[in-house]
Amino acid sequence: MPEDGRVAKLILGPVVRRVVGDQAVVWFQTDQPCSVEISGGGQTAQARTHTFEGVHLAWVVVGGLPSGPTAYEVHVDGSQVWPLPGFPPSVITTGSNADATIAFGSCREPRDHGVDALEAYAKRAMAGAPLPDLLALIGDQIYADSLSPQTISWLSTLDRPAHYPADQVVTFAEYVELYREAWSAPEVRWLLSTVPTVMIFDDHEIMDDWNSSASWVADMHTKPWWAERTRAGLTSYWLFQHLGNLPPGPLSFDSLPSRWSFTIDIGRTRLIMMDCRGSRVLDGPVRRMFPQEDWDWLAAESQVDCDHLVLACSLPWLLAPVIHHGEALMEVLSHRFGGPMERLRRKYDLEHWSAVGHSFAELTSLIQQAKTPTTISVVGGDVHHSYVAEASIEGRPSVHQITCSPLNNSVDAVMKTLLRIGWIGAGVLGKDRAGVRWRPLMRPYFGNAIATLTAGRILLEATTPTGTLTALYSR
Repeated sequence: MPEDGRVAKLILGPVVRRVVGDQAVVWFQTDQPCSVEISGGGQTAQARTHTFEGVHLAWVVVGGLPSGPTAYEVHVDGSQVWPLPGFPPSVITTGSNADATIAFGSCREPRDHGVDALEAYAKRAMAGAPLPDLLALIGDQIYADSLSPQTISWLSTLDRPAHYPADQVVTFAEYVELYREAWSAPEVRWLLSTVPTVMIFDDHEIMDDWNSSASWVADMHTKPWWAERTRAGLTSYWLFQHLGNLPPGPLSFDSLPSRWSFTIDIGRTRLIMMDCRGSRVLDGPVRRMFPQEDWDWLAAESQVDCDHLVLACSLPWLLAPVIHHGEALMEVLSHRFGGPMERLRRKYDLEHWSAVGHSFAELTSLIQQAKTPTTISVVGGDVHHSYVAEASIEGRPSVHQITCSPLNNSVDAVMKTLLRIGWIGAGVLGKDRAGVRWRPLMRPYFGNAIATLTAGRILLEATTPTGTLTALYSR
């Protein structure tokens, strides 16, 4: 306890991150330096907080847990702070099933867009519904450039430089507030305290269209606040999201990682979480989603003895065919003519896999060469509508694109119309020069949704006005 006698408080957490064997990594944020202790299943583990620019975080590794669910408590400097009164016990579950269930979704903006799918999922789980083996959040867990009215009002009370945008965050402390807002709802806190969770970023963790092109990056470097924004955004992502993706073991705080992508095995399922934002190759004759060393890593990680391979990326591999071909065409025109074509491409966010044609072909080839898995599922978000598409690749059956977006966001009527048009003629247009055909298995859905994937079986669920979830698609 500090010398002034103040008792440390828990701000965020516990968040159960990686579970490997009988060990689990649990993340916390407190309001001051302290010791955080977890006890359950006859085991006790504790760690001191680390302080980063006045923010106090802890990663506690608890081991020796018995197989199955284990209820646990959290003490901060000896005082019990978890579970919350009136809530079910939080548990850590070890020993994954062969047919693991992964829940996933993306795009959770802190504004009123109806019923939040993650909150609805959490409430159902708290009421006793079966829990997934893993929750994968695949982009836009926070929005640095689209703030809630409450956060904008809070920013207005700060002594900020005049050149900072009034409706966007810039500093590390401001980013920390976004995470507090995103993960403070009691039901969400309980879900994150019970279901192992992994995360990868998309653009809004930094800014809309982040790293979409060399010209975009050059324009942003003219902003006097941009260097601080990227430093704060990447540092906060590293501390609040990425470090918990790593398996139990010593953590290094010396520098940001050279690769944000990572792999996790759950039973007979391999999940590869791919960063398609932070490591883009934007200069040179060919734009690529990753540098060559990351492609080599991805190819090696995908050639594994598993029943089900899940490739998770914030940006969908397969889009509505009209949009897919439009983005591919704009890539060619932008490269050839630049100027107006590049501005048009940026205006309409034409930045997905099909707009990076070399990498689209590389990913398609990688999927085709993955011979061992019974099923391959490419899961994505970002596009603010949900759909399932079946892909046909010579020599590689059972491949699907599953896109679940948003957890809490919306698109306007004009964009909905354009996206619906994008799926017209999918049977004819759903073919790429890389040798893949695809067809939709459902109509695009534009509301808040969450998906689960179990041994290649797909369930998409939408929120209802009463706060529950209802099945959109099941196969």
